[in-house]
Amino acid sequence: MSSSSIPPPPSSAPPSTGNLLHDSFEAAKNVEKLPCARNSLLTGLAAGTGVAFIRGVSTTPIVAGHWFTFTFVAVAAIAHQVCVRQMETERKQVMQIIESAPKRTLKKDSDSK
Repeated sequence: MSSSSIPPPPSSAPPSTGNLLHDSFEAAKNVEKLPCARNSLLTGLAAGTGVAFIRGVSTTPIVAGHWFTFTFVAVAAIAHQVCVRQMETERKQVMQIIESAPKRTLKKDSDSK
């Protein structure tokens, strides 16, 4: 089974209008509707806060802020990729189960009155 036969998940993102600024603003307003976005952002936020707190004890606040930003972006991106891969794997497994299930058809009653 090739990956091209698996349909992509439905997009809940707003349609593109061609205006980059408007499209970016609308996408940011609807980020909670995107799959995996909420969990990955919260994971990145928690990791960034923890690292910034630890770094803030030993360095200046600006350096701790830089550590927060880097950690937030890196962890959120990795968590999002992991979540997307898990969803893709699950979708492939569901498609395999559906394809391997026996086809069922209704039998027409031959003695219809």
